Amino acid sequence: MPETLFSKIIKGEIEADIVYQDDQCLAFKDLYPKAPLHVLVVPKKTIAMLADTTEQDKPLLGHLLSVGTKIAKDAGYADAFRVVINNGAGGGQSVFHLHLHILGGRNVKWAAIE
Repeated sequence: MPETLFSKIIKGEIEADIVYQDDQCLAFKDLYPKAPLHVLVVPKKTIAMLADTTEQDKPLLGHLLSVGTKIAKDAGYADAFRVVINNGAGGGQSVFHLHLHILGGRNVKWAAIE
């Protein structure tokens, strides 16, 4: 898979406002936030999109969701946050490295984070 903006952030080649990091993932603030809390949770494993995951990725996917929940809770949005995963260009994905958007702090309409 070709290098992406996110793989360069993971390697430390591009700076990001990191809010969480462990051996499996990295979470950082979105450069163009759609809500007061808008953090991207990115696996360190290279996976282009959700549809490319396998049975072996189940623990990683669970971990990403758990990290997203922790980030929302730590930011004060335990009872009101959204997790979005865009899959493919037609699904709104613009960076082809799997990532979760964690959004909180504003009401968002169904199927829109404008």
